[in-house]
Amino acid sequence: MRRTTALRTALSVVLLAGAWAGAGFPSASAADTPAAPSRAAAPASDGLLTAMQRDLGLTEGQARARLSAEKTATALQPKARHAAGASYGGSWFDPATGDLTVAVTNDKQAAAVRATGAAVRLVTHTEQRLDSVKAKLDKLDAPAGVSSWHVDPRVNKVVIGVVASKQSDNDVQKFIERAEKTGPVTVEHTAEAPRTFSAGTVGGDPYYTGNVRCSIGFSVYGGFVTAGHCGQAGAGVSGWDGSAIGNFQGSSFPGDDYAWVSVGNGWWTVPVVLGWGTVSDQLVRGSNVAPIGASICRSGSTSHWHCGNVLATNDTVNYSQGAVYEMTKTSVCAEPGDSGGSFISGDQAQGVTSGGWGDCASGGETWHQPINEILNRYGLTLHTA
Repeated sequence: MRRTTALRTALSVVLLAGAWAGAGFPSASAADTPAAPSRAAAPASDGLLTAMQRDLGLTEGQARARLSAEKTATALQPKARHAAGASYGGSWFDPATGDLTVAVTNDKQAAAVRATGAAVRLVTHTEQRLDSVKAKLDKLDAPAGVSSWHVDPRVNKVVIGVVASKQSDNDVQKFIERAEKTGPVTVEHTAEAPRTFSAGTVGGDPYYTGNVRCSIGFSVYGGFVTAGHCGQAGAGVSGWDGSAIGNFQGSSFPGDDYAWVSVGNGWWTVPVVLGWGTVSDQLVRGSNVAPIGASICRSGSTSHWHCGNVLATNDTVNYSQGAVYEMTKTSVCAEPGDSGGSFISGDQAQGVTSGGWGDCASGGETWHQPINEILNRYGLTLHTA
């Protein structure tokens, strides 16, 4: 394989398989080269800041300040949770104040949490209680009109998503009635039902399996991670030039939506999320979990860079193929072909794109499978800068 081809391939193995060779996309050159070492210590790449300004309506200064506050909140989150002990009711980042807020069920633990630097909200139910309610819902057969359900610490309840046009359906009403008997739940309406974001083969895209095009997520040592619905274990994967990359070594969908692909045949991996010429590339430095409320960006082969906020964690998504558990819900848009692509907050890997509803013209919501679960499941090590 020629060096230019290998370099282009290596960078794509960090991101999302997309239309490298399609009209209007740049060739692999300086635009596809990782940030120079002199910029490695910067709080965020220019591309990430640009995307946050566009999608979140921020100025550059506001974007930088928010990333700094989110980094502090992400580091504080495990300490505050430990301080809350058994009274822990969940936590979230508040963009308005720049604080991490922790829900607790008693005043005694509230003082300990405040001592860590986090804000506190007194609530009725612990996270453990709400998780047990969600676990009961996970065992129910959900109708098509129910899109998802998750624990929301901000309302201290389990939130059930219902497609607005289906809210009056008898089977949806019966599901809600059964859910209400399990504990504290509430209902929110969504515009559409979630779907996965795989797509049929189109010319010039770097990641193919069978007749499906998906996006590469994050480099790991020995390969890359992506969405499970994109291919089954043993399936071959080819890149943008049609040459073989490797094979799916493990895959799970539904129930989970993750997979990993081995890399060989002259391809290699780098800790980079590509900007596709729209924004500059982002180095990956770790996988610390961003709290609810934090900003998050996604890169995909179809719609490229888009940003939004973390809306929920441990969300159960009810696809037509079956439920997928322990997902993270975001306000980021996505489109067919973006499946498997990178979700990143600052320079921290968050997960691989699974599915959602809407598109990047009208907006929507997208779920990702958390990266750390994938790494732990397969014993993989994230490739970081």
